[in-house]
Order: sequence, then C-alpha cells, then structure tokens
Amino acid sequence: MIMIAACLQLSIRLCKPRENLARALAMAAEAVERGAEILVFPELFLAGFCYSQDLSDHTPYPSLGPLRSFVEEHGCLIVGSIVDGRLNRGFCLDESGIGFQDKIHPFGTEKVHFDGGELISPIKTSRGAVGLEICYDLRFPEVARKLALSGADFLVTIAQFPPSRGYVWQSLCRARAIENQIHHIGCNGAGPDFSGGSVILDPWGRAVVEAGAEEGTILADLDLADRDCARREIPALADRRPEIYRSENI
Repeated sequence: MIMIAACLQLSIRLCKPRENLARALAMAAEAVERGAEILVFPELFLAGFCYSQDLSDHTPYPSLGPLRSFVEEHGCLIVGSIVDGRLNRGFCLDESGIGFQDKIHPFGTEKVHFDGGELISPIKTSRGAVGLEICYDLRFPEVARKLALSGADFLVTIAQFPPSRGYVWQSLCRARAIENQIHHIGCNGAGPDFSGGSVILDPWGRAVVEAGAEEGTILADLDLADRDCARREIPALADRRPEIYRSENI
C-alpha cells in the first residue's frame, strides 16, 4: 500500500482556537490539493497549552466539527490532539469515525493539568493502524516498541519541542524509526516558539522529506512494503529475546 502523508507544521497561537483552526483548514486544503491522504498536525494544534482558559472538549468533540466536515468532503485521515478534561487526547479522524491514544507521559508542569494515559494501542483507520505518540512519549522507547509489536503500520509523533531541544527531536525521531523498522511521521510545531524540523522517515531511518523551522507543509509517499523489506533484511524484531530483558529493576 502506497499513501501520501503530510506534516502540517503549524505555528500555534496560544489560546486562539479560531485563528489556529482557520489556518489549519487552509493548510489542509492545500495539502489535499497536492494529493495528501494522511494529514498530521502538531500536538494541541488548536490552542496549545492554554491554561488561562477552559478549552477542554468532550465527546462528541464539537471543536472537531469543521475537521469532520473536511474529512467527509475529502476522504482523508487527520491526526492531532485536543484537551479532554485532564487528558491530552491524541486522535485519528477519518470517514469511518474517530479513535484515540492519550499522551502517556505528561512533561514537567503539564502534570499539574494532565494525567497520563493508561493504554498503548494502535488506532485502526482507513489508512492502516496508526501508532500514535505525543511529544514527551518520544523519549520512552517502550511506547513505540509496544505500538510496533501491536501491529502499527506506521508511527506518528505529534509534538511541541522547543528550539533548545531541536537536536533531541531529530535524533529520537530517527531512533524510533530505526529501532522498529517502520515509517515515522514526526510533526512538530513551527518556530519561533517551537523547533519545527518535522520529518517523514522511512523504515531505515532516512529522511524522505524534512521541514525547516518555519510554518509549512511537507509531503512524502509511504510505501508499507518498505517496512516489510526492512524487517526481512535485518530481522531485529524477530531476533528479540524479551525473556532476558525482563527485570524487576527496569
């Protein structure tokens, strides 16, 4: 299966959901005109970490209404995250419905406002099983490994990495692709507040396309046959010895 994926590296305006949504929809329209089927936005792209207002959403998630209409019109998959109570709730939205993966590891002062999710599982979509990580989760290889072993067809990480940790973002995105021999779509917020550097990686960890720091969109083909080829070439997942790795001290 070959699909066209896009990272929509948005410059997020804090606590301005209407402005962010309008720009997100404009970028999405441009991406689908260029053939994109999978549209990935940064973490909390509608308002950022807005603690001064209560912008929490709940089922049936009215804040996603315009995105639902966009998906129905264009037949695409949209990936992002929203605030649902005390959860940073990652979502995959397509014509068949919506699926969720909560952020597992709130970072630093986020813990005052958010709880960590309790389940790690790929989200089944019309474009395959999406292994979704959110920002700080990228630092924990166990998350991506669990997603890969649970049948994810490709990994997606959505984030708000700051400029001071741009090199960490770049290194960890590649590491997760290489370790799990899987495509990895990493979508970060744009500068000046965030480091940008969104990237689409193949299962060997090579950047098919990579963004700079500024707001913009990158696109690339995802050929899922490449994942199977990489795993046949070097059967690292099959060669694992999990019975040796287990320890009460880990």
